[in-house]
Amino acid sequence: MSMKISQLHYITTSPEQADAACRAGVDWVQLRVKNRSAADWKALALDTLAVCRQYNARLIINDNVVLAGEIGADGVHVGKEDLPVAKARRLLGPSVIIGGTANTLEDMRAHHAAGATYIGLGPYRFTNTKEKLSPILGLEGYHNLLTACASEGFSLPIIAIGGIEVADVSALLREGVHGIAVSAAITRDPQRQVPAFWQAIQTVTPYSTLEKQ
Repeated sequence: MSMKISQLHYITTSPEQADAACRAGVDWVQLRVKNRSAADWKALALDTLAVCRQYNARLIINDNVVLAGEIGADGVHVGKEDLPVAKARRLLGPSVIIGGTANTLEDMRAHHAAGATYIGLGPYRFTNTKEKLSPILGLEGYHNLLTACASEGFSLPIIAIGGIEVADVSALLREGVHGIAVSAAITRDPQRQVPAFWQAIQTVTPYSTLEKQ
């Protein structure tokens, strides 16, 4: 399935944060809501969808496959303890974006076989967003996993995640990741951080062999 995956994913908990980030140039938003009622979650998702539509950005819902389908979001991202990618694909159909969290080569193989659109691979370093995932990968971990994928002959766009700052972008892209997912760095100063991330991304050409053809 050919689908353009942004190289900069912004993970947020609110439509207000999404608005500030999109105004600064974000084109891909993942809404991550925890410990809220179903009604609250849906209201936040609808408000964030309206923001994304205003700025022509994609909205990905974290974890909640049913809600993503119900509101017509662009896709869903499922964690290691959520509904499996294969079930999400059956529920949402072939045209919806489905991302899957991975921390090991086994995770990556499974997501590829199940029809994921992209893989969120991490954490790069410790972060509260991915506090339950281990081990911390670092550059060496990304290098080893991407090399293994290439040797096994499969590729999906890989999005690095986990405490990533602007200074980390160049080295990560040179290891062959397609892009990065960021939460805290953009939330604290979207007006400065979003252009800085894009500038860092655009100065490096990722391995074309590891991008979705």
